Amino acid sequence: MTRQEIEREVINVFQREFEIENPGMDDDLRETYEFDSIDAIELLLAIENFLGSEISQEEKKQAINIRTINQICDYIEKIAKKRNLLSPA
Repeated sequence: MTRQEIEREVINVFQREFEIENPGMDDDLRETYEFDSIDAIELLLAIENFLGSEISQEEKKQAINIRTINQICDYIEKIAKKRNLLSPA
């Protein structure tokens, strides 16, 4: 997977699961879209589906301070790199 594929999938998740059309990549999810902890759990499940494997407890802890879609993409990219799932851009 590439960064573009990650971004495309994350935006699709926001449109499909949270009915947020054209979310801003740097918008604060809590302030702009009233994103809450239940939404975060749903997002983590969607990320696990996208990666094709479970996220470890340690990886989940790393997600606590994520506030933007760009940060979500960075987070997925880091996990994908660790699991050798990234393709050259």
